[in-house]
This record gives sequence, C-alpha cells and structure tokens, in this order.
Amino acid sequence: MKLSRRKFIAGSTLTVAGTMLLPNKMFAMKKDKDLILGIQLYSVRDDMKKDPLGTLKKLAAMGYTHVEHANYVDRKFYGYGAVEFKKILDDLGLKMPSGHTEFSAKDWDKSSNDFTDVWKHAVEDAATVGQIYVISPSLDESLRKNYDDLIAFLQLFNKSGELCQKHGMHFGYHNHNFEFMFSLNGKLLYDIILDNTDPKLVIQQMDIGNMYGAGGRALEILKKHPGRFKSMHVKDEIKSATAGEMNDRYESTILGKGVIPVLEIVNQFKQKGGTTEFIIEQESYQGTQPIDCAKEDLMAMKSWGF
Repeated sequence: MKLSRRKFIAGSTLTVAGTMLLPNKMFAMKKDKDLILGIQLYSVRDDMKKDPLGTLKKLAAMGYTHVEHANYVDRKFYGYGAVEFKKILDDLGLKMPSGHTEFSAKDWDKSSNDFTDVWKHAVEDAATVGQIYVISPSLDESLRKNYDDLIAFLQLFNKSGELCQKHGMHFGYHNHNFEFMFSLNGKLLYDIILDNTDPKLVIQQMDIGNMYGAGGRALEILKKHPGRFKSMHVKDEIKSATAGEMNDRYESTILGKGVIPVLEIVNQFKQKGGTTEFIIEQESYQGTQPIDCAKEDLMAMKSWGF
C-alpha cells in the first residue's frame, strides 16, 4: 500500500481471464472452502470516502464476501461506530476478518507500562466488528535506523499480540518496501521483524506487490520463513511511467496482467506459508475505474479456484 495511507487511516473480463491468465491455469489450485478471499477497501478508497454504504453494496453484488478496512478514525470505521458498521456488513452478507490500524510507540504508555486507552479501544472495536486479525500496516521511520530501538519496539508487537489474544484475535504486521531496502547489523529489516516477533503472537500479512520494486521476492522469503504468513495481500505489478506507489517505478494492476507469478505464489503460500486469508489489493488502475478493477480481480481469483 501507499505510505500515504497512513494519513488516510485515514464478458470481456472472462476473455482476459482465458487469455492472459492461461499460463497460470496449469497451476490452478483446488478450491478450499476454508480459505478467505476478500478485498482491501483501500482499493476503492475514493468510492468508500464518497459513498461507503453504496460501495459495499456494489462489492457484495459482485460476489465479495469479505472485506478489509483501511480507515479507523476516532473509533469509527468509514464514519460508522463498530456496532453500526458490523450491522451494515451483516446486512450485506459481508465479513471483515482483518483490518489495518497502525500501532506506534505513542500507543504505549511508559509511565504506566501499559497500552494507552486509544489502542485498547482500537482492539476492542476490532473485536466488536468481527475481526480475526488486527494488522499494523507500517513502521515509523525512526525505527528503521537504529537496531536496538527496533528490537525494543518489536517487543511491543508481541505485547500487542497478547492483548489481541485476550479478545480472541491476532495482531499482525503488513510490509511495504522499505523492509527490503534497508538493513541493520547486516540483516534486512524484514528478517529482523520476523526473527524478533513471536509467531504465536504476531502474524505476518505479506504484500507480494509492495516489495517487488525493492527486490523482495515472495517465494524466496517463504523459503526463509515457512509457516509465518497467515494473511496475504494478493497484488500484481507493472512498470510505471511515474514514480509508482512505492516510489520504485512499479504500480499495481489487474491480477494476471503484470510481472508477478501471482498464482504460483498463492499456491505455494497456501501449502507452505500457513496462509488462509488472501486479500486482493489494487492501488493503480491504468485508466479503468477502481470498482471495475475490483470486479476483474475477483474474476481472476475465481478462475484460479477460489
């Protein structure tokens, strides 16, 4: 996802699936009823800002059954309290097993050696709305520069995992690209994060697209850290004429149209990564309306067995 999200936390398609996705057909997975397939609502962020209820209705009508939020502000999801938003989702036949709410050092009160009420409320509201995973989607820049500071902060990740477990949920982390660009003490930030968080307390949500321009390759990471990825952001990438979403000259596109071997990754992570939640995310649209991209992305995933 774009780093700017932190401020925000504020027929023809069948032809495409049959032609551009044909090479992936040989890898098509067996349908598994236990898998969760959803969409990150940041994919349709402008629509959600203008008309959240109408946009959710459109997504449900397409066949989406799960969504992931990227907007929790002042104890509200897209302007609705947790109880009200849960009812909206229920009425539309939607579930929201995960959501993005950034956890930072300001959410820990050193004087009381406890979480702030703000973070406790965030966890409580996540439980109320039906989440399984409370996922922090970034890491403060200051923590990317000092090894000891990062190690100390990651212990708060583990503590947040304990707090979430008390509410029947799991805490998690979602990568961007900087985790694969920078090293401390000779280790990539991403390896440091995984090596210093307890797998029983902190799940990983791998974004297979964000990392691509920085050299991160999902299948290589899986070999190093098998079984660590309960959730995935399913994303494809193409070269960008501009800076791109991660300022690395790549931007996301409709699944199956880019350079990432998405289906092979999905299959491998299902088998070896412990991954059961697959969340579609597309942030750039190449002239197509975001809501229409969401439909094409869903059709691509369904053509692969979801």
